[in-house]
Amino acid sequence: MNSSHDLTVDDTVRSGPTVSGAEPTHRRNPRASAVGAGMVLAASLLFAVNGTVSKLVMASGLDSLHLVEIRCLAAAVVFFALAALRSPASLAIGRRELGFIAGYGTVGVAMVQWLYFAAIVRMPVSISLLIEFTAPVLVALWVRFVRRRPVRNRIWAALGLVVVGLVLVARVWAGLTLDGLGLLFSVLAAGSLAIYYLLGEAGLAGRDPFSLAAWSFGAAAVFWAVLLPWWWFPFEKLTTPVEVVGASVPAGLLVVWVVLLGTVAPFGLVLTGLSRIGATRTGLLGTAEPPLAGLIAWLAMGEHLTPVQIVGGAVVLAGIVLAETARTPSPTSP
Repeated sequence: MNSSHDLTVDDTVRSGPTVSGAEPTHRRNPRASAVGAGMVLAASLLFAVNGTVSKLVMASGLDSLHLVEIRCLAAAVVFFALAALRSPASLAIGRRELGFIAGYGTVGVAMVQWLYFAAIVRMPVSISLLIEFTAPVLVALWVRFVRRRPVRNRIWAALGLVVVGLVLVARVWAGLTLDGLGLLFSVLAAGSLAIYYLLGEAGLAGRDPFSLAAWSFGAAAVFWAVLLPWWWFPFEKLTTPVEVVGASVPAGLLVVWVVLLGTVAPFGLVLTGLSRIGATRTGLLGTAEPPLAGLIAWLAMGEHLTPVQIVGGAVVLAGIVLAETARTPSPTSP
C-alpha cells in the first residue's frame, strides 16, 4: 500500500480494549499523543514521496507489475525479520488461516498496490490517491447495509461530498478530462483497498500487525512469483539511470527507497503512532497524504491541477474526513 490508510480498520480491532479498564495512552499522556501524531504525519509524508519515486521508477522502464512484484517480496522479507525479532511465536500459522492469508495478500496487498501503480502511470499521483482514498466511504456503506451495524448519518454527507468533488476533479462537463483506464484503475484500487480494510479487521482480531503484514506481503509475493516467474524479471532495468533533482541514480536505488522508506518505515510509523493516538485520529491525519503527494509530484515532475480540480480535491478530502468518523465506535475504542 501507499498510504497510512493501510491501517484504517475498526477502532476496536486496531487499538484493542484497554487492559483492566485502563485509559488509552493517548488520553493519559499529551506528549505521547503529540509524538504519535508526528509519527503518522511523517508516515504520510513518506507515503506521499513514494508515489513520485514509484512513478520515476516506472518511467525508467520497469513496468508496474514488476515493480509491485519486487516491492512485495522485499517488504515481506523485512516484515518477517521484524516479526521474528519482536516475537518469533507470532509467525506461527495454522492450515485454517492459509486460505484467508492467501486471499488477503492477493486482493488486499498485491492488487491494491498494482492498481495504484497502474493508475499513476496514466494520471497525476494526487488524483489517483484521492480516488483510492474514497475507500473509507465504501467501508462505511458496507458496514451499514451488509453488516447492518450503526453508522452515523454523516456518511450521506460524506458520500455527497465525494461524488461532487470527483465530478470537479474529473471535469466531467468537459468530456471527462482524466484518462479513462487510469480512472478505472483508481476506482478498482479504492474497491480493493476497502476489501483490505475489512479483511484486515478480521486478521488483526487474531494476530499482531507485524506478523499479519509479513504473511500478507508474503502471500502477495507468492502470487506475483506464480504470475510473473522471477526468471522473467527484467533485472537489467534496475541499472537504468534516472534523473532525480538534477542527479542521475540507478533505478534499483529508487526501488530500495520504495521498499524501505516507501513501505516498511511508514508502515512501522503508523503502527507505533496508532498505539498513541487511536484509530480515528490516525485515519484523519492520514488524509494529509493526497495533498502532500500532489505537492511533491508538482515539484518533482511538474504535475499540476487546474483550480477547479484543486477545489474538487478539497471537497473529496472533506468527504473522506467525514467518512473516517462515520462508523460508530464500540465502548472500548479510543
